[in-house]
Amino acid sequence: MKKKLLIMGLDCAPPEIVFDRRAELPVLRGLLERGMWGTMRSSDPPITIPAWMVMCTGRDPGSLGVYGFRHRTDYSYDKMWIATSQSIKAPKIWDYIGQAGGLSCLVSVPPTYPPPRVPGWLVSCFITPGADKDYTYPPELKEEIESRFGPYIFDAVFRTEDRGEILKKTYEMTDQRFRVMNHLLRTKPWNLFMFVEIGVDRMQHTFWKFHDAGHPLHEPGHPYGTAIMDYYRHVDRKLGELLEGTDGETALLVVSDHGAKMMKGAFCINEWLIDEGYLALKERPAKVTSIEKLAVDWPRTKAWGWGGYYARIFLNVEGREPGGIVKPQDYERERDALAEKLRAVRGPRGEAWRTRVIKPQEHYPEARGDYPDLMVYFDDLFWRSAGTLGWKSRYLQENDTGPDDAVHAQEGIYILVDPATGLKGRKDIDILDVAPTVLRTMGLDVPAEMRGKPIRP
Repeated sequence: MKKKLLIMGLDCAPPEIVFDRRAELPVLRGLLERGMWGTMRSSDPPITIPAWMVMCTGRDPGSLGVYGFRHRTDYSYDKMWIATSQSIKAPKIWDYIGQAGGLSCLVSVPPTYPPPRVPGWLVSCFITPGADKDYTYPPELKEEIESRFGPYIFDAVFRTEDRGEILKKTYEMTDQRFRVMNHLLRTKPWNLFMFVEIGVDRMQHTFWKFHDAGHPLHEPGHPYGTAIMDYYRHVDRKLGELLEGTDGETALLVVSDHGAKMMKGAFCINEWLIDEGYLALKERPAKVTSIEKLAVDWPRTKAWGWGGYYARIFLNVEGREPGGIVKPQDYERERDALAEKLRAVRGPRGEAWRTRVIKPQEHYPEARGDYPDLMVYFDDLFWRSAGTLGWKSRYLQENDTGPDDAVHAQEGIYILVDPATGLKGRKDIDILDVAPTVLRTMGLDVPAEMRGKPIRP
């Protein structure tokens, strides 16, 4: 295999920055002018896990059986499992490339911890517990990295009030990652080189209210008002340095897993379910508490929810859950009624919301694994779901699990530069189109089980 492709992943990068403010990002602007570009509709749900694996497998979350970072374990009330590399059973683009005799170098692509065996080299992602763990494949790559660059930095802690520390740590992480990537790109043989920079996501969650004048908590003239764009300009320069290690025949793909936009607030889904008669507690909490730590009165509970970028709603079904009370024959009627009530939820001032409610079994051609009964995007994802209880209102100005200025938007971005085809212009795509495009770009056949199509004019 002679073809080479460099995939540059910018986690959470939105069109409103990469495209609309391209004049401030000369490297990305140059790529855009040379190739095919457009928005990329993310997966349902549009969150880091599963979106990157949807992109790398060409299969949707239903087929993968992964609907987020955490999942219920069977139908018990108190057990859950966390998505890791071992949760993704479908072949990835690097597996197909390996079968064709190619090599891949992968850096921080979620989820790649624990580090799987790959045809090439791998450094694991932000879910890695720490540099004291084995985080590379092959294992000896860890020593090579640490002897040159020190212990690898997997993530920058965010959702804290110390924004100065977040800023400092994000830059440290990003700069080290690009040093590592420059080393690997120039010293390892590869056909596919792919990385994901999670710092973009962390900066937006931390500083969006200073960046976006439309944010409900915007502070005009704040010293952090330029923090996001300063960081983008920094990353743009780093991308330029990385590209210096490629030749004119290497195909290039810039992609984000989803977009970003202001967070208007958080909606307390379990408080609402209590008020609507779906959820019963043996005792109301005196302080803010997660539902997992409360005594739920299951014989009087029809449904409960989890928080996050979207709400996951679970019905308490007789014969399915240990203390289920919803009759199986009433399941669809109860689910439809609850979905209708959720769509009718209004904002704190009585404003109408554009809320979307998904039934996984109907939305995905195949729904595997431990999916919720309903997936709810409050007001087109502008409002997070808060799963904790003990608040005085259903509506919170802030996230219930720590400071957070941004939510995920459905539209991400892509820019494809392929010297072999010379494709140029705008074309909007779906995230499922990325894996077929990668394989076609590498001169490989697209498996029938991939749902997307290669990008064409």
